[in-house]
Amino acid sequence: MDERTALTQISDTLTPAGDDAATLPLPTADNILITTDMLHESTDFPDGVSHYTAGWRAVGASLSDLAAMGATATAAVAVYGVPAFSASKLSAFLRGASDVCSVVGAEYVGGDLDTTDELTVATTAIGESPDAVSRSGAALGDVVCVTDTLGQTAAALCAFNEGNIDQGNSLFQFTPRVRAGVGLGKYATAMMDSSDGVARSLHQLGEASDVGFAITRDDIPVHPTLSEYVSSESEALSQALTFGEDFELVFTVPSETLSAAKEACPVSLHAIGEVQSSTGGITLDSEPLPDTGYTHGDE
Repeated sequence: MDERTALTQISDTLTPAGDDAATLPLPTADNILITTDMLHESTDFPDGVSHYTAGWRAVGASLSDLAAMGATATAAVAVYGVPAFSASKLSAFLRGASDVCSVVGAEYVGGDLDTTDELTVATTAIGESPDAVSRSGAALGDVVCVTDTLGQTAAALCAFNEGNIDQGNSLFQFTPRVRAGVGLGKYATAMMDSSDGVARSLHQLGEASDVGFAITRDDIPVHPTLSEYVSSESEALSQALTFGEDFELVFTVPSETLSAAKEACPVSLHAIGEVQSSTGGITLDSEPLPDTGYTHGDE
C-alpha cells in the first residue's frame, strides 16, 4: 500500500481528515493549550505491543500533558511513520488513537504519514482551560498527592518480558487523567504527570516551585500487578517511584482543600507527603530521594 492509498484510508475512517488541516469548532476559552510528543519503537514500544496499543499510547501521552495542566482535551493528531505501510496495522493504529481520545471526550482528527526505519509516532493534542495549572505554585502547607496507582507500565514491561502479551497490551493502554485534571484544576497549586517517574517529577515540581517535599514510603500506592512480577516489596516500590511512563498526576493541594479535591477527582487520590522548605530537599522517610527517572538521551 502506498502513501496515497493510506491517506485515503485515513480520510475514509476519520471524518475531519482529508484537507491540509482539520477545522474544529472550539468553544470560547481563556487559554488554548497545545502539546506534542514523539515515541519510537526501539525505546517506547517493546516487542509484543500491538499497533492498536501503539496508537492508544502515543496519543494518550499528549492527552496526559493536557491533563497535567487541568485542561479539557479537544483534539489530537499524529504523524505515523513505519518502514512499509500495512492496511491492517494502520487501521489498528487509527482505532487505538481514536479510542483513547473518546475516553477523554476528545476527537482524533488525523495527521500525516511518513516512511521511517522503525515505527515512529509524533503526536499533538489541543485542549483548553480557563486557568491552567503550572508546576510552579506549590507552597508550604500543601499536601503532595498522586492519582490512582504507580508502576502500571513497569508491570506491563514485566508482562511482555514473560510472554504475557495480552496482559502487557492491556496494561500499556493507560487512561489519560484528563477528567481528573479538570476536577483537580480548581484545587491544585502545582501539577504535572508522572511520565518520567514520580521521583523525577517531585524534583521537577520542587525546582519549579522552589520547595522541597517530604514523602512517606508507606503512602505510595503501588500497582497490584507489579507486585506479582517482582521479588520484593522494596523492588516494587523502587519501580513505582522511578520507572515512569505511568502518566498519573503528581500535584499539590492546600491541606484544607484536600477533602474537596478528593471529591472532585473521579479516580482514587492518595496523599503521599507534604511540602517542606527547599532546604529540606526531596526526601523519602527523611532520607534523600534521588532524582532518578527517565531522561531522553540516557538510553
